[in-house]
Amino acid sequence: MAAAAAVQTLTSSSRRVPCWTGTPEVYFTKSIDNSRLVKVEDPGRHREMKQFGIALCCLFLLVMTYAFQHFKAIEYGYKIEILKSQRNSLTELNRDLRLEEASLQDPQRIDVLARKMGLQSPQAGQVIRMATPLQDSASPILASVTPISVISAR
Repeated sequence: MAAAAAVQTLTSSSRRVPCWTGTPEVYFTKSIDNSRLVKVEDPGRHREMKQFGIALCCLFLLVMTYAFQHFKAIEYGYKIEILKSQRNSLTELNRDLRLEEASLQDPQRIDVLARKMGLQSPQAGQVIRMATPLQDSASPILASVTPISVISAR
């Protein structure tokens, strides 16, 4: 085995090495006269290019339609989220206002404020209740004239 390796190294070293590798860097100019050539129209190629252009335009329109719909869907999603947050804030504001209205309509609070202002409870006969019949809201209500007596506090 060692003898075979020694023979192989002897044969590889005895090979001749060329002085350059590849092609030489010398170019010769060759003048070609193409002035007499005429381009021939190919109707088949023209038709193929027209079909290719139309197909490319259709593909472009489909991609743009898809992209437009996709971006509109994203935009509508953002708008929906904004409207949901506005609805939630308005619901919270409505709840707060109803709570404030209920606290302002509290009879005990009104009585305390009236007494601080020097008002007194009404005497018997001073309060006139306006009765409004709301039994049948579909029937018309006729106006009537009833005398109201005004009591002056002089």
